[in-house]
Amino acid sequence: MGALYMIIGTLIALGVLVTFHEYGHFWVARRCGVKVQRFSVGFGRPLLRWHDRQGTEFVVAAIPLGGYVKMLDEREGPVPDAMLDQAFNRKTVRQRFAIVVAGPVANFLLAIVFFWLLAMLGSQQVRPVVGGVVPDSLVERAGLMADQEIVSVDGKATTGWAAINLQLVRRLGESGTLVLGVRDAGSELQRSIDIPLKDWLKGDDTPDPITALGIRPWRPHVAPVISQLAPDGPAQAAGVSIGDRILRLDGQSLDDWQQVVDRVQGMAGRPVVLTVEREGRQLDIALTLAARGDGEARRGYLGAGVDGGEWPADMLREISYGPLDAVLEGLKRTWSMTVLTLESLKKMLFGELSVKNLSGPITIAKVAGASAQSGLGDFLNFLAYLSISLGVLNLLPIPVLDGGHLLFYMVEWIRGRPLSDRVQGWGVQIGISLVVGVMLLALVNDLGRL
Repeated sequence: MGALYMIIGTLIALGVLVTFHEYGHFWVARRCGVKVQRFSVGFGRPLLRWHDRQGTEFVVAAIPLGGYVKMLDEREGPVPDAMLDQAFNRKTVRQRFAIVVAGPVANFLLAIVFFWLLAMLGSQQVRPVVGGVVPDSLVERAGLMADQEIVSVDGKATTGWAAINLQLVRRLGESGTLVLGVRDAGSELQRSIDIPLKDWLKGDDTPDPITALGIRPWRPHVAPVISQLAPDGPAQAAGVSIGDRILRLDGQSLDDWQQVVDRVQGMAGRPVVLTVEREGRQLDIALTLAARGDGEARRGYLGAGVDGGEWPADMLREISYGPLDAVLEGLKRTWSMTVLTLESLKKMLFGELSVKNLSGPITIAKVAGASAQSGLGDFLNFLAYLSISLGVLNLLPIPVLDGGHLLFYMVEWIRGRPLSDRVQGWGVQIGISLVVGVMLLALVNDLGRL
């Protein structure tokens, strides 16, 4: 079933995002008087094709990894004299600029629509209450205590742990002061906690900002009865079974799953003895905990999970917006994610963020499947993030991407004439090399995650 969700989710995601991107080019080209010869979603052998009244061929092709809009252009073949005014290359710089930029703009508009829908649908969020702090951690030294609620990060209000994590991601690789706004239990008064950062998680392959700070989110009591096992985890390899109840870890009694998590995370790579109860019998199972992350984010990994406990009503909040307020929320979230994507790219370029955080088609397919299986809200959220990423990446000033064409048009507007075909050819070759290199790096990262 998971594989089916992954296939369907990926096809829907790519189909929707690629179609809207290419429709942006198509719509503006038509309004600029350019003859559109083909509108293709996908590459390779056509599976479906039809023509409209203006002679444009619409194609759904076999390989769903992109698409294109083919326009009448003298650079690609002879154009009849009667149709020269419909050729793309005969249009003004402004018109060509508008046609090219319309694709990424369509992706941003689509993200706004998705976020608008999500804001109106609403969501249930867990109050970001601190369950505990790791001794001698960054937050413990700064004075954060259990039962306090985090209400803001760097002055920006937060409604749940997802918003907190998003704000913390912005500070990866940075030095300076992180400011948490907190509120004590039963109080409405807020105060600030300053946390000094120094190259925080710089270059970490799998950063986990909340855990790295030393924050343990509050969780309801959950009995340590195993209900999930990772196929490649130490627990399954050592013989732990579904239904086992963890009693002790290296002789220390444990009666709550959070206690198990806390102990395991602090013992990365160490051999341990897990005492479990199975069908009324106690068994000692020797295993070596795996390790994930580097530096401050290095944590032990058991490869087991439990069913979640029931959350008390006072720990949950409903967040929703009316139709008009949702528009503003959609704009804000789209802008915020666009800025975060650009900042992350800059940090990768300067070594502040590991390039192993780049994801390729395999990771995208896995996330598409998981979000589709999780529900409509999660899938729309994934589509919005992916649409923003597609828009941002296409605007990068790299020849062969939309941004590279825009760069050539800007130079043409400044100089009063286009760059020579030779210079543009060099640029395209460099652009292809960069794009292929990044795609290979992302694919290697994907295979490494497998």
